[in-house]
Amino acid sequence: MGAESSDVAVWGYSVASGVYMLVGIYLLVAWRGGLPGGILLVAVACSAAWALVTTLHVVFSGALLYHAAGLLDVVRAASWFGFLLVLLRPLASGRARWLLGAACAVVVSQLVAVALREANVPILVNSGLAYIAAFLTSAVFGLVLVEQIFRGLPVESRWSVKPLCLGLAAGYIFDLYVFADGFLFGRLDRDVWAVRGIAHALVMPLIAVSAARNPSWALTISVSREALFHSTALAVSGAYLLVIAAVGYYVRYFGGDWGRALQMTLLFGGLLLLGVFIISGSQRARLRVFLSKHLFPYRYDYRNEWLRFTQSLSGAGGALDLGQSVIKALSDLVESSGGALWLKDGNGRYTMYARLNQPALEAYEEDGSPFCRYLEEREWVINLEEYRVQPMRYEHLVLPRWLSSMADAWLVVPLKSDGVLVGFTVLNTARTPFEVDWEVLDLLKTAERQAASYLARMQATEALLEARKFDSFNRMSAFVVHDLKNLVAQLSLMLRNAERHKDNPVFQADMLATVAHVEARMRDLMSQLQEKKPLDPRKAVDLVRLAAQIRTSKRHQRPEIELMTPDASPLEVLAHPERLERVLGHLVQNALDATPENGMVSIRLDRSGDESARVLVEDSGCGMSAAFMRDRLLKPFQTSKSSGMGIGVYETQQYVQELGGTLHFDSEPARGTRVTMVLPLLRREVPHPREAANEATVLERISEHHE
Repeated sequence: MGAESSDVAVWGYSVASGVYMLVGIYLLVAWRGGLPGGILLVAVACSAAWALVTTLHVVFSGALLYHAAGLLDVVRAASWFGFLLVLLRPLASGRARWLLGAACAVVVSQLVAVALREANVPILVNSGLAYIAAFLTSAVFGLVLVEQIFRGLPVESRWSVKPLCLGLAAGYIFDLYVFADGFLFGRLDRDVWAVRGIAHALVMPLIAVSAARNPSWALTISVSREALFHSTALAVSGAYLLVIAAVGYYVRYFGGDWGRALQMTLLFGGLLLLGVFIISGSQRARLRVFLSKHLFPYRYDYRNEWLRFTQSLSGAGGALDLGQSVIKALSDLVESSGGALWLKDGNGRYTMYARLNQPALEAYEEDGSPFCRYLEEREWVINLEEYRVQPMRYEHLVLPRWLSSMADAWLVVPLKSDGVLVGFTVLNTARTPFEVDWEVLDLLKTAERQAASYLARMQATEALLEARKFDSFNRMSAFVVHDLKNLVAQLSLMLRNAERHKDNPVFQADMLATVAHVEARMRDLMSQLQEKKPLDPRKAVDLVRLAAQIRTSKRHQRPEIELMTPDASPLEVLAHPERLERVLGHLVQNALDATPENGMVSIRLDRSGDESARVLVEDSGCGMSAAFMRDRLLKPFQTSKSSGMGIGVYETQQYVQELGGTLHFDSEPARGTRVTMVLPLLRREVPHPREAANEATVLERISEHHE
């Protein structure tokens, strides 16, 4: 060891011993007598002794101190293992005994390696290599224990141990680097070893924070399949890398000139093989099935499986649609790669609706076929592999021909909701040998009901949207037919008057104007019906001019319409001219129809305050009863006319509300009706006096220029 490395080691390990002592004093004061706290105190004390003896060894270089430092390093590792295992006590009964056994094996291997190094007994190549390998294994196993604790804790309980897990993981990762580097090169890096003490001391404040957060170390730990799976995968990966590194070292040692090249080739090939294993779904499935079969009384962690299943269904709409999400959610339960989903279409056939890792198939199954009746009545999950071997278990089952042609078909899962067969799913063969027992069947039956409810809701939503589209189209058609009826009434009236006035030039001109108006309105209605939207955008409409147009269009009807307008500025509203003319004309036409020829029909326009215009249509006709206005007047397809459709008043109310106005009816039988329509006036910006003066000056100059 060089002088510089020696100085760094002295300072590093001496500072580490001081930090360990301070943390140990803090823990001793805060200790409440609990077993975890006591073992933690022992682990910190052993770490302090190790750092102190290592410092003395660096300073004095004695053989006794050298051996004592190595032994205390093992004791320190064993005490930290003991602390972590105590925290994992809830796992110790039955399922975590292998952790305790593995910890004992690691500690024994360290003791043996230290003894061989101290005795300088050659083993394989040298005793130093065995020492490095033992401590490298200890670092990997420590990471496994820390990962078990963190994953085993519920999310709400991790706050108190996050600093502990972070600190210990950082220390084990540092040791992993130190001894992995030493294992590859046959000796420890002196510079890295010199800072090992200070590196471990730096993590002690994090452990102290965890101790402050949880003085009694009363942790609620529950193992999950995911935690066990990831921990086992981590341990297997670490052991695999150790084996590859060892083989690579010996290949290099005995390989002569080719040793270095063979070592690098072997290490690269080993890492590549490990990557293939990690990303392989079938290999992960085999490991998961092995762990579930040998370490748990039940095959599934039902809480996690159900959360994952519902999350897959509720998260549809991203990369997968709902049909593919159902396939994936069901296939993940049995380690399948995908499948296909059949749903009933509008023709009463079950056709392929979605597929995942399955080729398209044009086959369909008729509703009411023996296969569908079997699925609906029995609600059995059909194992096609079992059916081929023991068909008698599925009595009266007749498989369709198209199902037999699917090479990867494995399980047929019926999807029933409220006793109705919504569809069925055909899942592909599992990635790994998978036993379909009662537990799997029960889980699939529960999951398929949930999936069927989602699919049934989807189909109901689609049917509702389609019905709403038809309802919207039918409603618009009813409005168009109502307008056509009014146009036909105008043409009929014109034809009746043609017999008496056909030779009158004034009547002929009026007739041509009426026909042109009717033709234009019919074209607009046809375009509106085809495009399913209003043709004219909202614009400023002068109610006085509009009322005059309506009065002119009704001039051939009796009684004659009386029009009363204000003398002030025009009454302008923001509306669709054609639609407003139609609804106001409907109110006037209703008044004419309800009033005899010697009666009275009037249109009166005025202001209602400063922001609204009021249109009153009044007649002296037959009137309406209070019951009719309350129960039938504003409902569609309700009318008192023999030839009416009952859609006009409904459309008028809808459009007036759309414009932000109100519509009110006052009527009594045999005394007439008054309809009050209030619409918001169009607001026009009033220019500032200075802007108005500037505008007047500009206009004056333009006028002078033209003159």
